[in-house]
Amino acid sequence: MKKVLLVLGVLLICVSMAYAGSDVKGAIINKSEVKNAANVAMGQGATANMGSVGIKDSTVKGAVINKSNVQNAANVAMGQGATAQMGSVDLKGSNVKGAVINQSDVKNAANVAMGKGATAQMGTVAMKDSTVKGAVINKSNVQNAANVAMGQGATANMGTVDLKNSNVKGAVINQSDVKNAANVAMGKGATAQMGTVAMKDSSVKGAVINKSNVKNAANVAMGQGATANMGTVDIKGSKIKGAVINQSNVQNAANVAMGKGAEANVGSVKIQ
Repeated sequence: MKKVLLVLGVLLICVSMAYAGSDVKGAIINKSEVKNAANVAMGQGATANMGSVGIKDSTVKGAVINKSNVQNAANVAMGQGATAQMGSVDLKGSNVKGAVINQSDVKNAANVAMGKGATAQMGTVAMKDSTVKGAVINKSNVQNAANVAMGQGATANMGTVDLKNSNVKGAVINQSDVKNAANVAMGKGATAQMGTVAMKDSSVKGAVINKSNVKNAANVAMGQGATANMGTVDIKGSKIKGAVINQSNVQNAANVAMGKGAEANVGSVKIQ
């Protein structure tokens, strides 16, 4: 009974939507307003979601729209495989026949994932093993925020579009405004991404556009093979049938990667 009550409490705080193994014939719209709140998940495989849409192994015949406003909030996941998501859209093994739109406004917030394989995402669209027959649009405004992932293979994404082994039949557009923020990933193979479009082993039949404005921010990845991207388009092993456009404005910012094989990119386009 205690476990049930705890889960209910977390769901009430999260103001999030989750779908697994579902068939949705229509649009999925999540409009959330989170203020002065704490969302915490602790333990192996822990997950903390705030103002987010999560879709796994599902089919959606319509648009997926997430509009979240998060202020004065803390979103924390601690433990091996921990995941913390704030104002984000997360698709895994899903098929969406429509646009995926994420519009997030995050202010005075902390998003933290701690543990091996930890993941922290703020104002982000993340896709893995998914297909979208429409545009993927991410418009995020992040101010006075900290996004932290700590542990081996840790990942921290802020104001980012992250595609892995996915297929998009439409444009991928990322428009992010990041001010007075810290984005940190610490650990072997750690990755920190701010105002970035990152693609790996994916296919896009349309333009890839990244327009990012980063001011007074720190983007840090520490550890062997660490990667830090700020206002960047990073494409690895992917196919794009369209233009790749990167328009980034970075001011008063620090972008740091420390460790063997570490890499730091600012306002760049990188294709491998």
